[in-house]
Amino acid sequence: MKGFERAAGLLQKRISAAGESRGFAVSKVLTHWDEIAGPEMAALTRPVKIGYASHGLGATLTVLCSGANAPMIEMQKETLRQRVNACYGYNAVARIALTQTAPQGFAEAQALFQGRPASTAQRNTPDPETEALAREASAPIRDEALRAALEDMGRTILSRPKPKGPTR
Repeated sequence: MKGFERAAGLLQKRISAAGESRGFAVSKVLTHWDEIAGPEMAALTRPVKIGYASHGLGATLTVLCSGANAPMIEMQKETLRQRVNACYGYNAVARIALTQTAPQGFAEAQALFQGRPASTAQRNTPDPETEALAREASAPIRDEALRAALEDMGRTILSRPKPKGPTR
């Protein structure tokens, strides 16, 4: 290929293969679980696999949750099933099965079973000096969209933590 290619295009085959090995024909269920399940439900659950029975119609989605949250999730299974089916565009999932685990998950020293942290843009707000420097650096640009993008990039670069050791 000539030129640049999007990172998503480079990884699409590997993501699809990993998802299909667990029964996910649509990898969007894995990659966009927060949007499909909703923020409250996504913080408590993870999709594990989709199994297709030899008899009957529809698949069974296996969802991982902590034992303490299982009764609450059990009461919301139908809502979750409808949201997943909305992602597929048809009634692909007929049942949801819950698998319970400890708050830390299965492996030792695994991170706590919780939603992913907020994006760095939400956690780190740059100081006014950094804002002014980024605005000043992008001021000569006439195109509004390009200036906004360059200002945002400059703000991100300027707000990075400074290296502690000797630099090359």
